[in-house]
Amino acid sequence: MRAVIMAGGLGSRLAPYTTVLPKPLMPLTDRPILDVVLLQLVQAGVDSVSISVGHMGGLIESWVRHHTDYGVPIEFVYEDQPLGTAGALARVQRPDETFLALNGDILTDLSFADLIAHNDRHGAIATMAVNERTVDVQYGIVHADGDGRVETLEEKPQLAYTVGMGVYALDPKIIDFIAAGERVDLPDLVTRAIAAGHEVRTCLHEGYWRDIGNRDDYEAAIDDFAADPAAFIGASGQPTA
Repeated sequence: MRAVIMAGGLGSRLAPYTTVLPKPLMPLTDRPILDVVLLQLVQAGVDSVSISVGHMGGLIESWVRHHTDYGVPIEFVYEDQPLGTAGALARVQRPDETFLALNGDILTDLSFADLIAHNDRHGAIATMAVNERTVDVQYGIVHADGDGRVETLEEKPQLAYTVGMGVYALDPKIIDFIAAGERVDLPDLVTRAIAAGHEVRTCLHEGYWRDIGNRDDYEAAIDDFAADPAAFIGASGQPTA
């Protein structure tokens, strides 16, 4: 099982911290988020990792090369210009079976192996891991008809959404929808595949997920990881492959 980690973003939502430290190296207590992601992938059975880097990519590679032996080959693909969250897929060695593509800034207890199995079981070209989120609206919502007559009022409702987690199981043929050197994001790539008649599915994860590119989620992730690191990387905190 192969994995491609997208780690080329600027991390502007976490500025000014990311002006001196790339987002994948933002710390969760004593280890950066990228270390957690890599450990989880190896523990899930991933035997090869490609990391696409741009902003401060040399610092990311240096940390990975000199910090931990993950026991699997790790290659770095440098983006001369930003390629989005999917463009770099056309630059890595093409996988010969379903593979993982994920952002390098998420903290989750998702089973990567189960996501791959879900995609293969349904024969889809892509499966998106999704999570349920709620948003508190800070205003009263007014529902009126076309003539301005008030029909219903909702006082500060809570809205529920199904959101992408930034983790995908992909069939290699989806790479054919990316032109060489093209900047494209994974949601746009998936949309292209759907438009071409391919099946794309979701896999609902009811467990833990935080996007640390979001400042509030990052602060919560620090507390959650510090409280129970074994929930994410096991008791040893070491690769098992």
